Amino acid sequence: MAVILLVLLMTTLLLSLFGLDDFFHALTFPGRITGAVLIVVALATFLAAAAVVDHWFRHSFPYSGVVALIGAFAALLTNTWLLGETVRDGDSATYRALFAALTAGSAWAVFAVWRTSVVIPAPKRVAAAVIVSSVIAIANFGYQNLYQPYQRQTRPLLKLSMGQPVLSQDRKAFAVPVDITLENHGDVGFYVLGTEFHAMGERVPLSSTDRLRQQWRTDAEQWGNSQEVNPLSRREIHQPGQLVEAQPWMSYGGWVESSDMFTTRVVVQLPIDTPYDQVAVYASASLARKDRLGLEPPLQFKAYSWKENSKVPAWVKDEEKNGLDTIVYQARVHENNSIDEHTRDPRYVNVYWQFGAHGSNVSSAVARNGEDGRYPTGQELRELNSRYGLSDVVTGPIKRTLWDIKSQR
Repeated sequence: MAVILLVLLMTTLLLSLFGLDDFFHALTFPGRITGAVLIVVALATFLAAAAVVDHWFRHSFPYSGVVALIGAFAALLTNTWLLGETVRDGDSATYRALFAALTAGSAWAVFAVWRTSVVIPAPKRVAAAVIVSSVIAIANFGYQNLYQPYQRQTRPLLKLSMGQPVLSQDRKAFAVPVDITLENHGDVGFYVLGTEFHAMGERVPLSSTDRLRQQWRTDAEQWGNSQEVNPLSRREIHQPGQLVEAQPWMSYGGWVESSDMFTTRVVVQLPIDTPYDQVAVYASASLARKDRLGLEPPLQFKAYSWKENSKVPAWVKDEEKNGLDTIVYQARVHENNSIDEHTRDPRYVNVYWQFGAHGSNVSSAVARNGEDGRYPTGQELRELNSRYGLSDVVTGPIKRTLWDIKSQR
């Protein structure tokens, strides 16, 4: 009996811990429902512990054996489920061993109570209640682990628009205003982990004769080597663009709620005698769904790739050799439910803001501390992005010719 009581009380304690935390703090409605179910099961296992004492010693309640059996069976189902969750997603060997012991102990408790010849009144009703509760538990598990990860993904819409150029008073320079708008038409909010805007100056001289098919092939071969995809043209000779301006356009760690919008304006300034024929603007944002992770502020600076002794991943150093410098930001992230929060190692989101002569970009990744240098496989990356709701939105290029403004010299 002492083993049965220990198993039931330990189960009560753990389910109360997880259930209360999820009921008040889970980031999704199914997570809150799971918390409520765990609280109910914790109450059942606590009553079962009291019923075990009465069933073995006092015999004051005629159905104490039934209550003990139902509670032990509920503990067995729940501990088995928690063991499966920690084996599948957890990192903690301690929790795996604990739930394995509780599952074995719950199985023993069911057997030990059953062999005391418990009399079950209205067995069909009891069986129906057990079946219904099991179906509800399975449905909740399926919703969280099967339906939810594959439900329709929503991403905010990023828009760019260029205004009319404005000449300076001395007519030696001009400015092009660019409006950036982030619209969230989805049902969930998003953390904005990082943003970038950059403008590229492009030289596009015209050939005096028609360009041949071989030259088109040469142009097409460059599409896989650059963010720019220049058209195949009979007369235009598109040269690689050069970065003229790059900057973030929203504070790190901000957010955009459901049915909300953020807009800002940046200004690109160039001398009137600029050698460029066109200007192309791009914008992007690295996002994370607010129902998939909790971001612990602040998202703070971590390292510059060009500084000596800077602690950055090896692939960042390799990018630096290829002409891309990187600024790294980091913040602690929390899981969207209590079970994963307790059974998984702490994770951190790393934001990489990169820039070079041929453009800039921003990206993010979630990893355990010290594992940011390990590059995940394609499958691991898809699972990681799905788990934490990571996504990038990109817009551009939006191009305009500069001939009209340069003609005003």
